[in-house]
Amino acid sequence: MYQRVGRWFALVLALTFLLPGSIRAASSPLLDIMQQELIRSMTHLSSIQPDSVYFLQYEVIEERGWGLDARDGGLLAPSSSFSRSLDLDLRLGSTELDNTHEIRGGNWRNNFRPRRIIAFPIEADTGAIRAALWSETEYQLQRARERYTKVLSNRQVKVAEEDLSPDFSTAAPQTFEESSTYTQLDTLAWRDIIRQTASYFSQFDFIYESRVGLRAADRTAYLVNSDGSRQAHENHYLRFSLSVSGMAQDGMELYRPETFSAATPAHLPDEATVQAAAERLVGELKALINAPIVEPYIGPAILRNRASGVFFHEIFGHRIEAHRQKSVSEGQTFTKKVGEEILPTFISVYDDPTLSTFKGTDLRGYYRFDDQGMPGERVTVVDKGILRNFLCSRSPIANFPVSNGHGRRESGFQVVSRMGNLLVESAKTVPYPRLREMLVEECRTQKKPYGLIFDDISGGFTQTGREGPQAFKVLPLLVTRVYADGRPDEVVRGVDIVGTPLTSFSKILVTGDDGGVFNGTCGAESGWVPVSAVSPSILVSEIEVEKREKEQEKPPILSPPARKSLHAPGDLDDLEPRRAQN
Repeated sequence: MYQRVGRWFALVLALTFLLPGSIRAASSPLLDIMQQELIRSMTHLSSIQPDSVYFLQYEVIEERGWGLDARDGGLLAPSSSFSRSLDLDLRLGSTELDNTHEIRGGNWRNNFRPRRIIAFPIEADTGAIRAALWSETEYQLQRARERYTKVLSNRQVKVAEEDLSPDFSTAAPQTFEESSTYTQLDTLAWRDIIRQTASYFSQFDFIYESRVGLRAADRTAYLVNSDGSRQAHENHYLRFSLSVSGMAQDGMELYRPETFSAATPAHLPDEATVQAAAERLVGELKALINAPIVEPYIGPAILRNRASGVFFHEIFGHRIEAHRQKSVSEGQTFTKKVGEEILPTFISVYDDPTLSTFKGTDLRGYYRFDDQGMPGERVTVVDKGILRNFLCSRSPIANFPVSNGHGRRESGFQVVSRMGNLLVESAKTVPYPRLREMLVEECRTQKKPYGLIFDDISGGFTQTGREGPQAFKVLPLLVTRVYADGRPDEVVRGVDIVGTPLTSFSKILVTGDDGGVFNGTCGAESGWVPVSAVSPSILVSEIEVEKREKEQEKPPILSPPARKSLHAPGDLDDLEPRRAQN
């Protein structure tokens, strides 16, 4: 999420789509057609003078989606979709300097402006597919020529660059092909679960809005490029979500969500798990509505495992993406710190997009190949507190000349280096009950009246550019105040976590032994991409919270209408649900 004051990147709870037991689809001729047109294009474009094209890549993203939702106790119409979109990457000049080179000065958006999204034919019509590829190739060629002229001019009139690394790295061709598989869901059974959960929420008059839904998506990437890579690989995303919201008497809007992300229907929650989650959310929302507001505060705190994952994603993950070490508009927090201690020596951090699960939980950041056709790799970023590496695409930086499979984008954007599955490991752990005891001890040592436990976090955002403060904000959803004098814990509301990364790292004292997963979607220059963050709970000696922005509307004059039940059985047969066939 971008804001006027600078460059901010947002992490939010995942909003995905469809799949279960697999049906294997027939092999698609799409790759053959794409490769034929790529060869034809490169045969001519690589020989034109001046400014010949030295690299060309076609990537087609195919998505099949399905969803069913209930809102405020009522089922909505089910949705389904099928689409294909084209992304074309064209480079002219040379690997040393090409049209993608950063243009310094002026608006930073000149370097990361979204490209147009190209709807692509869904039928195996050779003529239509090749025409679409030809048309976009011609369009991007003209844009590349215009930009390359600006690159050459910019280099002439600006001071010498600090990092003179090439603009592109060579790579061996990567070949991988698999047929697409499509998810089968027992839609009738899920409709019943969604309806029952929505009906349960509708019993409580302090719930002003409720949502329950299941969404799923089958995503297949088809890629060919002039290096010789040829790929077809898939990912599956399912998400069952439920949320309730209400309002305190002072007008503050309050929100309690829960999401279950999976790559297969077998890993979705069962009915009992959904009901338990619904009951917990109702209790937590009621507690929040009656909770006191916390004033700005600095003191000890625990970030529970998922909250800690978001914390590391925001304050650390974006700052070790390689392109930020090269761009002159970036703060370059860690660029010169390779080989130095940047975290406590008991903490190591790595990013591993090849990891599909963690302790039985599917990871949304999993992928085989990135959007430049490079295989995803496990990258040890921090080893026992020492910075060792960055997350790299095929855009080299000083001392890191090759990709490690982290070039990613949403369709319609330019590839940059991005996180996949960011994992935090600790060699100094205690069981969570002991971690809580240590929080109280730290409060007493510092003579603080209380500490805070951040149980759940919706996401956050951070600024990495030089034009603004090197700061972050993390958005808690459920916070508990723990008193040093032994008074009962109490839920509180109205705070956001704020700070700067280098200071925050130095405050980590110890971690739990309870690694947990946050699955979400991260937004940055290359759009929104699925990610995961895995971390144990952490105890910090000091964390700063500030007041959250509060709405000024009064609570509703009337309470919601009483709704004891949702629907009589069988009144929605027109939706034509289908049970999966054995």
